[in-house]
Amino acid sequence: MGTVTDYLAGITTPNREVLERVVAIAREMAPGVEEGTRYGMPALLLDGKGFVSVLETKKHLALYPFSGQILPRIEDDLVGFSWSPGTLRFSPDNPVPDELVRRILELRVAEIGA
Repeated sequence: MGTVTDYLAGITTPNREVLERVVAIAREMAPGVEEGTRYGMPALLLDGKGFVSVLETKKHLALYPFSGQILPRIEDDLVGFSWSPGTLRFSPDNPVPDELVRRILELRVAEIGA
């Protein structure tokens, strides 16, 4: 996989639009992010660390905050989504609300800055 931009360009609508929205929010919250890869996934990097990745799989879309600590901390907010400590799964029919994306990314920014 290439950069985030290249990866998203290869995804069809409506999945691409949903993933692009998450990436747009990440760019708003951390304007200095760079594109790269982490764990073989196209990712946005903040201060050289994995900030967030979004991917399309056969069964769902996924958000990876590159931390196993964030999602368990906000599990009450994740009702209605399938998740594990490092992955939030969703779909175009059940996208992650912008406020929840922001909450996840705020926590990741704080982790990276600590």
